[in-house]
Order: sequence, then C-alpha cells, then structure tokens
Amino acid sequence: MYGSSPSSLTANGSDSKKQRLDEAPPSRVLHIRKLPSEVSETEVIALGLPFGKVTNILMLKGKNQAFLELGTEEAAVTMVNYYAAVTPQVRNTPVFIQFSTHQELKTDSALNQRAQAVLQAVCAVQEGGSPSSDPGLIDCLAPPPSPVLRIIIDNMFYPVTLDVLQQIFSKFGTVMKIITFTKNNQFQALLQFSEPVNAQQAKLSLDGQNIYNQCCTLRIDFSKLVSLNVKYNNDKSRDYTRPELPAGDGQPPGDSGHAKDSSSLLGTPSGMAYPSSMSAGAISPLSAAAAAAAAAGRVALSGHSGVSGVLLASNLNEEMVTPQSLFTLFGVYGDVQRVKILYNKKDSALIQLSDSNQAQLAMSHLNGQKMYGKVIRVTLSKHQTVALPRDGLDDQGLTKDFNNSPLHRFKKPGSKNFQNIFPPSPTLHLSNIPEDVTEEDLRLLFSNAGGSVKAFKFFQDHKMALLQMGAVEEAIQGLIDLHNYDMGGNHHLKVSFSKSTI
Repeated sequence: MYGSSPSSLTANGSDSKKQRLDEAPPSRVLHIRKLPSEVSETEVIALGLPFGKVTNILMLKGKNQAFLELGTEEAAVTMVNYYAAVTPQVRNTPVFIQFSTHQELKTDSALNQRAQAVLQAVCAVQEGGSPSSDPGLIDCLAPPPSPVLRIIIDNMFYPVTLDVLQQIFSKFGTVMKIITFTKNNQFQALLQFSEPVNAQQAKLSLDGQNIYNQCCTLRIDFSKLVSLNVKYNNDKSRDYTRPELPAGDGQPPGDSGHAKDSSSLLGTPSGMAYPSSMSAGAISPLSAAAAAAAAAGRVALSGHSGVSGVLLASNLNEEMVTPQSLFTLFGVYGDVQRVKILYNKKDSALIQLSDSNQAQLAMSHLNGQKMYGKVIRVTLSKHQTVALPRDGLDDQGLTKDFNNSPLHRFKKPGSKNFQNIFPPSPTLHLSNIPEDVTEEDLRLLFSNAGGSVKAFKFFQDHKMALLQMGAVEEAIQGLIDLHNYDMGGNHHLKVSFSKSTI
C-alpha cells in the first residue's frame, strides 16, 4: 500500500526501481499516480495551482498517471510537503504525488495539444486575461484567497437544494458550512471548505458546469469572507461541524419577511447570519429526501439520464378521477402535456410531463399521497409518450391533451414558481385574490371543497393568503378543486402547497 509522504511512495517493479524513485532529488516536475480513469486535465492542474506557476502538463491516461511541471523547484517542494501531510484527492480518490526524475517536461505539442490548451485556458482564467501562446509564460501564482466560495445558479429551471450542493462540492474536499439565500432574484450560496486548496479545485472543475441537464449552471467565485457564521441547521443553512445547532424558532417563519420581499414567500429565517451587503430573502427549496429522489441519477454533470417523462399513477379512485384533476395535481410539480386514463383499467393513468426531471419530481412528491380517499402509487412508465386516440375515435374523454394549456406553472424560464415547489402539506398558499374577497369567503370556499379550515392569514395587502386545512388529503382536494377558480373580475385563484405553518 502506498503511503502519503514522498519518502514512502513506491512504484510497482523491482527493488532497484523503488530505490530510484525514493531517492529522486527535488525537481520542479512532479509525477502523479493512481488518478481516476475519467480525470480531466483541469483537475490535475488544480492540484498544483495553489502552490505557484504551472508551466506544463503531460497526461498518461492509459496508465492513470500525469506529470505536472511547476515554475520553480521551490513551488514543487512546497506542494510535495503539503500533500505529505494532507492526502491529495481527485474525485474522492486518493492520488500519489512525488518528485519526477525529469528536471523539465518536453512534450510533443501534437500529441499533447488538448492538455496544453486546457493549461493555457485555466491559467488565463486565473489571471483574468486571455490565453498566452506559450505555456511557459503563463503565471498562475495567485494562491486561493479563501476557503469560502460564492455560488450563483443561472437558468434555475429546477430547485437546487443545500443537500445537492453538499453532494456535488464534497467531491473536492470537506464541506464545513453552507448558507443559501436569494439576491437580485437569483438563488445563491456561500460554501466553506476546510482548506482554500479544496475551494480552488472545486472552482476550477465546476465553474460553468450544469447541475441538471442543460440548466442550473454554476457560476463560482471566491468570497471576500474567510469564514461563515451559521446559527441554525435547516434547509437554508448548515454547519456540518456543529450538528447540535437548533433548526431555528418558527422555521420556516410564519410572520417575518412576507411584506418585505416579494421574491420570496417565506422571507428570511430569523437570526440567519447573512453578510450585511447581501439580500437575505431566502427561498425554500425541496426537502433533503425529496431532493435526493429528484436528483437521482442526474446530479453533477451526469449528462442525460435517459429516463422517460411519463408516469404511471395507479390505485386511483376511478369513480372520481378525471384527466383534469390529474393535470391540476401533477401540474404542481411540472407542466403536464397529456393524461390518459386506461380504458381497461380505469384506476390507472399515464401522465406525460415536459421532461424526465419534472416526472421524477412529481413522483417523489406524490407517490403514497391520498387522492379522493385512496393512497395513489406513482412510478416511472416504460412509455416515452402518451398517444392520443385516433381521429374520429371516441375514448369517452379518458385522454386529454394539455400541450397548449395556459395553466402550465413552469413554462416561463426563471418563473418564481420554481422557487416554491413543496411536498403536499395541510397549508395552502393562495394568490391572485381580489381586493373585495374576505377571509370568510375563502374559508367557506375551501370548506365546501371538503374538510375543515383550521387557520387563515392574509398577507401582501390581501393579495395572498395562507390557509391551513385539517389534513394533507383535504389540502390536496382543495387544490384540485379550486386552483384556477374564477373569483370574478378576471381573477383566477392560484393555489399551491406551502411549507409555512400558521
């Protein structure tokens, strides 16, 4: 087994070869072994950048090895000494670094063109300039300024949670703390590693990458902060070094923040330690369990999952269920395109959403919920699409095409609806309420849908309200019956599940 210090590093082969490696004098060329097979040039370069100028690289992918040339012998010695105490890891795999017997790298530019191009691009980004034509002139001396990264998510078509961020960034080192918040209507996070070198590696490898297919793009910079102060462990902030921290009183809060930040239904967790220069309007993404289900197989640069966007819902109440009711309920988690209740098995239906991400989100939230008195089962279907009945064929209204429905919640890129996706809960969020509608009107409306209204609260100048039903099943029924309900005066009530309590 290889050790982590240079003196204990050995290679396969004869004793004489082992002796030569152990006694290799300091050199500005380092030999890196046991790399993961899928490693990129950028990740190898990231190992050396914190210690000074990286002037050349040679990848030996067939052997899972690489050579890295630093600008000075002093920088190489510093790097070897550092990694003797802290085992270097690439993609959660320990790698082995030692001095090479070469004093400089002479690389065939034709064979090593990609690695050279990556080196130039990486160093240019570090300098904030444009790539130099001569890698020997590239200076990447700037050490990582902080273990804290500032992360902005562009094209956030799906919720990104604190747990998803931890899963992605922990590949590069120990994640100690995370704070999430909203600034300028964008979801952002501050994430603190145990070491600045880990932050450097994560930034180099992840900046510009997509979390989910073709969306949720990571924009990463170093923060001016060198440490984060986290007071609560909840779905907006986490200190992994202090599991004993409380979740926070009234988390998520019922009162604070509603009128102050229209971009966020829930406002700010009280007492959250945000830097004063930042807006603290926090969104509440999915719960950890739902995030894990929703993100399965497609987190962190995984490419297309190949999963269908069609769901099979079974154990439905065939006396009550309609394509419209399924469209409304499943439409909370994605844009439903078509619904088909099966002709020979009317307690089952196929539901086609816009894509597999939305389908997995809906499945993770709705499987096991009660609809019209029955616990429904939701699974991914083997079908890729839902077929419409042939022209002229009457299927008794069991199939409906919603492709052009004006009620799709997620058709508009960047819609605030993406920030307010929650599991079914007894509390409903109501919006688009006309000025002349009273609390009594709304209590009566939802009581007539079935069930009892336990609590109610207006906010946002009576344009919005929270309404708590007696049970989750009653809230599901209320949402199905009253989402898009015509309140008169061209006001159609908007209903969604809330994470708040009243």
